[in-house]
Amino acid sequence: MLDHIKIPVQDLARSSDFYRQSLTPLGYELVMEFDNSAGFGWADKPEFWIYSSGPASGQLHIAFRAEEREVVRDFYRAALQAGGTDNGVPDVYEQYHPDYYAAYVLDPDGNNLEVVCHLPGDLQG
Repeated sequence: MLDHIKIPVQDLARSSDFYRQSLTPLGYELVMEFDNSAGFGWADKPEFWIYSSGPASGQLHIAFRAEEREVVRDFYRAALQAGGTDNGVPDVYEQYHPDYYAAYVLDPDGNNLEVVCHLPGDLQG
């Protein structure tokens, strides 16, 4: 079981703004900042951290869980509006399982962000 995750970013201010906008549909907000780090979560518990590390090396894949398909669509729209790059439209990805509804966006450092809903639901939007 994970308590939190921390990833390197090249530009903390740019990435902090990106994640603040992109993670809003999931209920995440910026809850803590110190040194060269920013922590996102809810209440006072940061679960997802970014930190300034200079040039990034390699691509990470991070998947956030959503309980509704609409949240997947909301994340996708918010992330693109925040400056992310499409890496997979909201859709059912049956190669994982018949109800695997996900969307994928690359963040400003090229990390692959996914939001997935494992529950059956509508296919509107």
